[in-house]
Amino acid sequence: MGTQVTVVGAGLAGSECALQLAKRGIPVKLYEQRPCAHTVAHHTDRCAELVCSNSLKATRLDSASGLLKHELHAMGSYLIEAAEAHAVPEGPAVICAGPLCSDDLFKALSERLGSEALSFFDAAAPIVDATTLDRTKVFSQSRYDEEGAGDYLNCPMDREEYDRFYDELIGAKRVIARDFEQADLFCACQPVEEVARTGRDSLRFGALKPVGLTDPRTGRRPWAAVQLRAENAEKSAYNLVGFQTNLTWPEQKRVFRLIPGLEEADFFRYGVMHRNSFVDAPHVLDRTFAIPGTQIRLAGQITGTEGYVEAIASGLLAALNTYADLAGADSVVLPATTSFGSLVAYATNPETKDYQPMHVNFGIIPPLEAPVRKKRERYAAYSERAQQAMEGYIAQRPDIFGAA
Repeated sequence: MGTQVTVVGAGLAGSECALQLAKRGIPVKLYEQRPCAHTVAHHTDRCAELVCSNSLKATRLDSASGLLKHELHAMGSYLIEAAEAHAVPEGPAVICAGPLCSDDLFKALSERLGSEALSFFDAAAPIVDATTLDRTKVFSQSRYDEEGAGDYLNCPMDREEYDRFYDELIGAKRVIARDFEQADLFCACQPVEEVARTGRDSLRFGALKPVGLTDPRTGRRPWAAVQLRAENAEKSAYNLVGFQTNLTWPEQKRVFRLIPGLEEADFFRYGVMHRNSFVDAPHVLDRTFAIPGTQIRLAGQITGTEGYVEAIASGLLAALNTYADLAGADSVVLPATTSFGSLVAYATNPETKDYQPMHVNFGIIPPLEAPVRKKRERYAAYSERAQQAMEGYIAQRPDIFGAA
């Protein structure tokens, strides 16, 4: 095949993509703006630079991040192999957003996809594990519907509980230590603590308004109520509605566990707020991260898949699907029961609303057919099922992985 593929960006995704295509005999031209144009995050002119931390997170197979690395190793990832070869003993890790794409690239994508399909300054709400909610306090009901009906779970607060939560919320430590104005944020997406600062009752008349709800424990409307919305069809993960936040992760765990029903909640994803460029992938990309009707495919954080290893993964997937296109082979669509496949399925599901960046986690993997109550055993079962699914898929696609 003599068709040349152009890869724009020599970060983790672009480097993995270029290496995978070149290994399969596809001519590649790799473009990188550095060192001609510098970014605020990078320090060198080299490819695949780690800009925020030297950690790729856990390697345990009973962790979602470790499982993803295992799958990428099986699929022949160059960067994972290099990371393993140069691994150093574990140290402190800081998980943060990758660098912004250039203004010119952001403008070009806006012109092609529409400005409403991209975000520039985003704040995302936390997501909690449904199995760790206290169902003796949390109840199911949509506003004005009958008890037990509706798409939302509700965490009711009495006045004392609300006041304590409010005081801790506005006094909690923030990542960016300044107040924000509406104009600062994309789509006026105010962090919950910023809304709270406008007045003690602002949340009670906003995201935490209790109207139309009845606490089954009291038979009355609560003083305030935090609503949880299912993050997936299986309802194994729930989003805290209206809880976009700029709080540090330890403070989120401390303060949000003051909410009745969330005292022992495990967080699949903490809320984040940062300058970020990503597309509304579920509605503008296909299941291979390609822009429909074009030969353009996106990879890296621009797709909304966050994290170093996730960036490597998206670069590998982009390479494999570009190779499949050129070879006239079927697209590479990984089993949703793998960590990699579940992340892609989440990011390309057209039913997703209010898409926000996501890293790999067990909350987006389809539940087990036979429920496992203990978390460690459940995650181990997820991992075993995922390994079998990935090994089976690779074995079924010698047209793609036989060239590796």
